[in-house]
Amino acid sequence: MQVRALKLLDERYGDQWKTEVLDHWNYDDFIKNEKWRKGWISFDCCRHVPSTDRVYCGITSFAADIFYAYDRSSQKFVDCGYARVRNPFDAKFHRSLELRVKDGCLYAATALLHDIDRYWEALGGALIRYNPTNGEICKLTVPLPHYYIQSICLDQERDMIYGNTFTPERMFSYNLITGETRDLGPIGSGMAMGQGENIELDDDGNAWSGWSLTRAWQSLPGVDSHRLCRYDVCQDKIVYYNAGLPRPDGAYGYEKVEGLFNLGPGKMFASGGNGSIYRVDRKTGMGRLIGTPIDSRRSRLASLRLGPDGMAYGVVGRDGACQVIKFDPRAEKYELLGEVRAGEDVCWQVHDMAITPDGVIYAGENDNPHRSGYLWEIKL
Repeated sequence: MQVRALKLLDERYGDQWKTEVLDHWNYDDFIKNEKWRKGWISFDCCRHVPSTDRVYCGITSFAADIFYAYDRSSQKFVDCGYARVRNPFDAKFHRSLELRVKDGCLYAATALLHDIDRYWEALGGALIRYNPTNGEICKLTVPLPHYYIQSICLDQERDMIYGNTFTPERMFSYNLITGETRDLGPIGSGMAMGQGENIELDDDGNAWSGWSLTRAWQSLPGVDSHRLCRYDVCQDKIVYYNAGLPRPDGAYGYEKVEGLFNLGPGKMFASGGNGSIYRVDRKTGMGRLIGTPIDSRRSRLASLRLGPDGMAYGVVGRDGACQVIKFDPRAEKYELLGEVRAGEDVCWQVHDMAITPDGVIYAGENDNPHRSGYLWEIKL
């Protein structure tokens, strides 16, 4: 396995996060500090576009510099021109970079880093359209004013975008033909963040997400409060399941969903609980535990993508100890392939990834407290 760390920026912070930033800084502190405002970035989502052979990347940036592409031919990063449409509160494309087949355009959405004290100043998350062929970029709409968008998914057949907002947490739809936005309903009440990292379509065009209970008659919502839901296109409503991802240790309760993955016809999977993998029953919303690839230390599995060989690939682990995982969605078996390391550089944790037609993995590193995040190129 060959691994390279692709560096859009390489700003180093040492232990400043632990000694100064953690639990002390607010949003304004990052904005005022140029080194952190411009240099502390994450790769939060990525998508390969075959027509340009570029890996397009959604970036976290306090400077609102959030959209770049890695050009595989020149082996350089290219600025996609987000400055032409940005608002200062546009902090990232979180998990929202979708390629529409009909027009060849990428669709994205802006997420936040600011707190609710800036609610009325910040306009809200926008849906973005970008044409990879000519570089044209525009904001289509702000679906829900002052609400920012954590993730979107695209229904190619129905020309529909579904998204989750934060804060507060709601699910919405946007019709690419008519331009109509609909508020589909809440997915969290504020007691805890209900959604995971992404929203995912199943084979029937239903949009799946996490949701969370309130239990307002007690001080905490409970160990079973994190559950699954879906917007059902036939019923035209959100179906809230009283089911979720069982705890790997067998104790009562549900794990919060981290990722949702459609890995082929009839194969809906999820992750949660230290990077555990689950098969999701689409009729009941209940997860069946397959296994926990790394159970001896902190881990996560935020993204799984199908490769050209029919296998799904991801990166598990966190805190600078990450490994590539290969998952067979038919046999429901997995294996660890090796560490994500390039010399002295190690991957902190991975938020999303893309796989090219020739089987090269591009993994987006996020939330590294010690330096700028990297895009990791992995050749198996």
